[in-house]
Amino acid sequence: MAVTINGTTGVTFPAGGLGNPASSVVGLTDTQTLTNKTLTSPVISSITNTGTLTLPTSTDTLVGRATTDTLTNKTLTSPTITGAVVSSMASSVITSGTSVASTSGTSIDFTSIPSWVKVITVMLQGVSQNTTSTFMFQIGAGSVTTTGYLSVVSFNAPSTNVASVTTGFGFAGPSGATAAFSGNATITLMGSNLWAFSSNMADVAQTQSHLGAGSITLGGTLDRVRLTTVGGTATFDAGSINILYA
Repeated sequence: MAVTINGTTGVTFPAGGLGNPASSVVGLTDTQTLTNKTLTSPVISSITNTGTLTLPTSTDTLVGRATTDTLTNKTLTSPTITGAVVSSMASSVITSGTSVASTSGTSIDFTSIPSWVKVITVMLQGVSQNTTSTFMFQIGAGSVTTTGYLSVVSFNAPSTNVASVTTGFGFAGPSGATAAFSGNATITLMGSNLWAFSSNMADVAQTQSHLGAGSITLGGTLDRVRLTTVGGTATFDAGSINILYA
């Protein structure tokens, strides 16, 4: 192999001849850019960059940003996760609203209920109003639906009474201004915006029980629940209300 030494520019090998490289020789301590090279079992002591990449000591596969991977035994701390799969997962988690004091006003609304919700539980504690109006819940899609309900409420006050309500889901019959209701009501999606209702309330102040049931088909996806009374003029004056949904 012929060697040509050219001044102080280093050693070069002319092209041609068995084993002769066609470009500059790579030096041990030189800073050079290598192209189309294969490193076999290299030992890399450091990488010049602004971040640090820690490679596993065992045989493993790195996860890419755009690849589909299955992670095992991983902990996600405060992740932000979106997508249809998350919506499906969220539908199995019970979410609580914020409790509201029912001490004023003629209605109390819970809005912005997620579109994936299938079951809503409404909880009352000592809810009272200033007249003898029938209590009811209304639901809606974008706005509260005020007609089209098939609803019946039965109560012993003191004998058994039954009242039909078409402007909402009746859950407590007229029992006087001293009545204070506690209990739960469940609103369940049956499909195609058809919702079924059932409730079990107790008027502890007057030792009465009130049962309600009904259904309605909304014109869209449910996003709100309202507590009010038939006629909408009675004012709430005691108690609290909250919802759970899943």
